[in-house]
Amino acid sequence: MTATISEATTSKYAQAGNVKIHYNEIGSGEPIVCFHGGGPGASSWSNFRENVEAFSREHRVLLVDLPQYGKSDKITITGPRLTSYTKIMFDFLDAVGLEKVDFVGNSFGGQVAMKMAIDRPERVKHVVIIGSTPVNFSLFCPMPLEGIKMIQAYYKGEGPSLEKMRTLIKTLVYDSSFLTEEVLKERFEASNDPEVIRCANGPQPEREDLTAQFPKMKAPLLAVWGMDDRFGALDVGLLMTRAMPNAQMHIFSKCGHWAQVEHAEEFNELVLSFLKRPLPKA
Repeated sequence: MTATISEATTSKYAQAGNVKIHYNEIGSGEPIVCFHGGGPGASSWSNFRENVEAFSREHRVLLVDLPQYGKSDKITITGPRLTSYTKIMFDFLDAVGLEKVDFVGNSFGGQVAMKMAIDRPERVKHVVIIGSTPVNFSLFCPMPLEGIKMIQAYYKGEGPSLEKMRTLIKTLVYDSSFLTEEVLKERFEASNDPEVIRCANGPQPEREDLTAQFPKMKAPLLAVWGMDDRFGALDVGLLMTRAMPNAQMHIFSKCGHWAQVEHAEEFNELVLSFLKRPLPKA
């Protein structure tokens, strides 16, 4: 990454209705909006720092911190979870003047992007998801999955700890050499924020299963999966590819839940090529 691209130099805020949203903006051109996953301490900068330079050569890239994460407001989310996040994110697009965009979403962020494409197809061009599972079942794996159980347990008992975070991130990847002390410390400190802990231990919104809505997903979708993903069941990607009108799937071997990190160069090429594909006729 070039010296001029850093979290600090690209940091911005926008008011999305009553919610203050933090994001990092880099580059110019057709916009790509990136949403991070739902694990403790996540942010879009931490999830997509390895992809920013490649994406921003031809695109305006916005790495968005979802509410309750990163530097965005730590609000209480009520009602159906995806529906609530979707409304706030459309308010965000309005606030930054974006009418129609491409989305790249890791895990929970991909679920939000899919829900946005289902609800307002006129505002979404392409959607790329990484290990996103907006369903309540899997034929391959018991639900909730191993990694999801770890996220649910993170704030229980004695609460966040460095060792809990180390175990969690090791589970996210196939090759734990991607776990640096810098990443570990950054994620732990973000997860240990008192406001984040308050949200995690407070009332939880209703989980939504989007299975019945998959046929409404008109935007071209690229489902990216790691063969060794322990947070997103592989068969869910196959299900979406079958059920959605314009979906395809790419599976990386020797890869966990962070394909954008573990296979960054190939991932960047794959995504940028996919985003150039023509949109289906209305």
